[in-house]
Amino acid sequence: MRGQQIGGGTVALFAGPCSVEGREMMLGIGEKVASFGASFLRGGAFKPRTSPYAFQGLGEEGLRCLAEAREATGLPVATELMDPRDIDLVGRYADVIQIGARNMQNFRLLTEVGRLDKPVILKRGMSATIVEWLMSAEYIASEGNRQIILCERGVRTFETATRNTFDVSAIPVLKSLSHLPVIADPSHATGKMSLVEPLAAAAIAAGADGVMVEVHHDPETALSDGPQSLRPEAFREMVGRLKGIAVAMGKKLGNA
Repeated sequence: MRGQQIGGGTVALFAGPCSVEGREMMLGIGEKVASFGASFLRGGAFKPRTSPYAFQGLGEEGLRCLAEAREATGLPVATELMDPRDIDLVGRYADVIQIGARNMQNFRLLTEVGRLDKPVILKRGMSATIVEWLMSAEYIASEGNRQIILCERGVRTFETATRNTFDVSAIPVLKSLSHLPVIADPSHATGKMSLVEPLAAAAIAAGADGVMVEVHHDPETALSDGPQSLRPEAFREMVGRLKGIAVAMGKKLGNA
C-alpha cells in the first residue's frame, strides 16, 4: 500500500475528516496530517447516518477528492463502502476498504469485499461480541481475501458519558485469538475530542497495530462528527506525545 504497512514494528496512523466536504478541504487536511506523521489518509465519501436528513457524503465527487489528496500527499486512502452496488466505484479509488460498524454483519457486503484484492478494515459492530466479529472476518476470508484489519471502535452499553464504551481489552484478546492486525478508533469510541488522545495512548499500550483519528480544520462547522474531531495542530501534538508510548512497545509510530 504505497510503502505503508499495518502490523509488525509500526503503529499505523489513519487520519482525516469523518466526511469529505470538498476538494480544498480534503487537500488542506491531507497535506497537514501527512506532514505530521500520518501513514494513511481517511475520509468518508458515503456516510451512514442515524438520521436520513443528515449529510450523507459526496459520493463519487468525494472519492475524486480523496484520490487527488492521495496524489498530493503520497498517502494511501481508506474510505467506507456501504453498498455492494458501489464496490467497483469505491474499489477504483480506495487503497483500503472500510466496513463500518452498522455493516459488520452485512454478509452480502462481506462476501463481495472478500473477492477483492484490497485490504479491508472491519469495524466492530455496536453490540457485537468478539466471536461474532471474528466470524464476520471469516466471511471475508472465506472468499479468498486475507487482508483483513480489525478495528475496535467502542460498543454500546448503559454508559452515557461517552458516545460508546471503548473496549481496550478487545485488543489483547484478539491478539490471542487471531493473527489479524488490530487497530483502534478512539474518535468514534468517545465522541469527544478531549478523550481521543488518552484512548489512543491506551490502545497503543495494549498492543494495537494502528490508530484511526478524525481530523478537521474547523470541528464546529464539520458536516459530521465535529465534536470528536481534532484540529490538525492538536493531531500534531498528540503524535508527538504518542511516539514515546509506541517506542516503549518496541514500535515506530506512523511516519513520525
